Amino acid sequence: MRLKISHVTTYTYDSPDHYALLQLRMTPRSGHGQRVLDWTTSITGGTKELSFSDQYANNVDLLLVDRDATTVEIRSEGTVEVEDRAGVIGPNNGLAPVWLFTAATPATAPGPQLRKLATQARRMEAENDLDRMHRLSAAILDAVPWATGRTDASTTAEAALDARTGVCQDHAHIMIAVARLLGYPARYVSGYLMMDGQVDQNASHAWCEICLDPLGWVGFDISNGISPDDRYVRVALGLDYADAAPVHGHRMGSGAEAMKVHLQVARQPDQTQSQSGQAQQQSST
Repeated sequence: MRLKISHVTTYTYDSPDHYALLQLRMTPRSGHGQRVLDWTTSITGGTKELSFSDQYANNVDLLLVDRDATTVEIRSEGTVEVEDRAGVIGPNNGLAPVWLFTAATPATAPGPQLRKLATQARRMEAENDLDRMHRLSAAILDAVPWATGRTDASTTAEAALDARTGVCQDHAHIMIAVARLLGYPARYVSGYLMMDGQVDQNASHAWCEICLDPLGWVGFDISNGISPDDRYVRVALGLDYADAAPVHGHRMGSGAEAMKVHLQVARQPDQTQSQSGQAQQQSST
């Protein structure tokens, strides 16, 4: 399936910053079931200083905000071809070793609630590791129903589980934390999801991947209760949200900042089928 994506992030400031440097992780990855056919990132109110791959092989653009800018627009868009692999990414072949993804982070540090959930997960009747992770995913969604406006980017897995509410970022952090307590390497993934009957969105998506023998890395979208298929586009990954955030950086200034995101994800009609349909229509008139 080919997906057409347009991701526009706009920052507005009451007054210009003295200095602002942003890292952008908005360009999808090629490989493991997806291929970037075309992709561009254009910036208004700033300059792209350089592009590089980080320690997780994420595509990163470094953006220096103009000193007199009160509005910065980042427009990242293109086309990605994706195949349905039922969430299976496969064996680890990146720069970061598998054992790195067993380490806790501030966002995924285990507390009493996470340890309790891990104990419950150990006692679950499961056919194998894959089945156990699917059961854990369902248990997390049952314990933490999806709801917006009650958590933010700084909310930890322990806090979201204790509050019994959260969004995809929280679900991913909780599953990562519990999986690591159970001894499984786990990592955070940010990306895009084509939603049924809805092209316009106001945020990107997040899920997690767990390393399971003999499959290797397998994706789990806890918020939707499935493993990613060909509606999902992987953009960046890391130990938690901080490593894979679409925009991350530092600013020096006293002006208030506001951010607005406009995202569109839609299926691109197959060109061959489209041309065939036009030919049939023309021949019938």
